[in-house]
Amino acid sequence: MFRQNNFLRFALLADAAASGATGLLMIAGADLLTGMLALPVALMREAGLLLVPYVGLVAFVGTAREHSAHRREGDHCAQCALVLGSVGLLVGGFVAPTALGYAFVIVQAVAVGCFRGAAIIGLRRADTVVA
Repeated sequence: MFRQNNFLRFALLADAAASGATGLLMIAGADLLTGMLALPVALMREAGLLLVPYVGLVAFVGTAREHSAHRREGDHCAQCALVLGSVGLLVGGFVAPTALGYAFVIVQAVAVGCFRGAAIIGLRRADTVVA
């Protein structure tokens, strides 16, 4: 078990807040965004809906006083999947977004990568608890 520290808690909760806001934007604003981004409405809504359990997981891990390696690994895998999925979407030729659409997807991937980096720093600062 690992005891949560404030830096790690802040990194995870900031990730949950940013991802939650992005998810809501993609779910509720897909019709408005599709013209600017040239990303399909269904893709944006589904991606936004996929962020809902992700936000729940990250918020859960971020609010726990202590957590196991399994919880950390679940969070890590979810963040890596988001980054790889974003990159795969753009380089795989599945969509043809506008420049703003590319920026939207890239900024999301970079933000999640930065949150992952902050979580790694927080984990290095975490106190190991002997059970």
